[in-house]
Amino acid sequence: MNRGFYTIMSAQFFSSLADNALLFVAIDLLINMNSPGWITPLLKLSFTLFYVLLAAFVGAFADSMPKGKVMFVSNLIKVGGCMLMFAHVHPLVAYAVVGFGAAVYSPAKYGILTELLPAEKLVAANGWVEGLTVMSIIFGTVLGGALVGDRLSSVLLGFDFPFIDTGIETPTEAALCVVVVIYALAAIFNTRIPDTGCVYGHQQRNPIKLISEFANCCGLLWKDKLGQISLAVTTLFWGAAQTLQFIVLEWANRTLKLSYEQATSLVGVVAIGVAVGAVLSARSITLRRSLTVIPVGIAMGVIVMGMTLVKSVALAYPLLVLVGLLGGFFLVPMNALLQHRGHVLMSAGHSIAVQNFNENLSILTMLAAYSLMLRGHMNLNVIIMIFGMFLAGTMLMILRRHKANQREFDSVSLIGEAKH
Repeated sequence: MNRGFYTIMSAQFFSSLADNALLFVAIDLLINMNSPGWITPLLKLSFTLFYVLLAAFVGAFADSMPKGKVMFVSNLIKVGGCMLMFAHVHPLVAYAVVGFGAAVYSPAKYGILTELLPAEKLVAANGWVEGLTVMSIIFGTVLGGALVGDRLSSVLLGFDFPFIDTGIETPTEAALCVVVVIYALAAIFNTRIPDTGCVYGHQQRNPIKLISEFANCCGLLWKDKLGQISLAVTTLFWGAAQTLQFIVLEWANRTLKLSYEQATSLVGVVAIGVAVGAVLSARSITLRRSLTVIPVGIAMGVIVMGMTLVKSVALAYPLLVLVGLLGGFFLVPMNALLQHRGHVLMSAGHSIAVQNFNENLSILTMLAAYSLMLRGHMNLNVIIMIFGMFLAGTMLMILRRHKANQREFDSVSLIGEAKH
């Protein structure tokens, strides 16, 4: 990997770290506002909303200029979302603005990989991306919980600049200051990202034509025998992963009787497993063998249902690490294959925009369903069982579809042809 790749990884790490820390600061804000429990999952729903609404446009925007510049502008938008929380705007609205910045950011951060690296390095590169992203989730989750906890917030509020009245008087305001500083670090790395020299020509600006072009790109990936499988798997994974994050928070509180700060640490445990799985997958699974990991997703769904049998923290930790490990192991090869097929069929920015649209539509749908279950006062163990069965059952259907595709086309030869 070259120097530019590591600069991109640094920018991605700090930007994602701030996103995740801010999520848990916003959750604490909702708790302090005495919002009902079913409102909490809507935070992530508001964050992902713009991924879906802007999907037809952000790909063209990402391809219209150097992607380092796109990432820099996106970080400024995220800072604006933080400032809205300072101004006491409702967390759902403020975090939606951060999601707007993230929606613009994503096609650039992934698209630049296909511009910078050859196809044979994409699995390893995705191992880095997912590994660092999960590390940022781990540290962001723990940091967000710590920032609003009594110990760290008292330290932050006790820090004063000589002769300057900062006006920072609450734990939330102190936490938001830390998040803004992290976004600033990401922006500094954004300015150091190299221009890959890839030029996609004049980008379409007519909204109707952009939507039509985006629909065509969606159709291309869903009709492609390899693209449809990898897209289905990543779409399911991200919807499940984001929903599981909130399920674990609720489970830790109701079943394990943990405080909010302790529960955020438990969420981080899942992310540790994903990081380990991503590293193992990047080292052992090649692009040609990427489709062999699909059964791992079925196992993940089955093991998630085991949460209903766990009543102690000592058992919860290894179970959640295992769930995360399996998720990380099958995500990285699927992500790499999807990026490879997307880059072959269309431009990098458009390919990632299609991926984001489908994955975030899944997140919106699954979080909305979870929120409705909570609002309907459904038993949490029943929710977990439904969640696990849905995950395992859907992965089984994807596996069967892949086997049906294999009877028509040789998947390995398809990958080989794409390289020539």
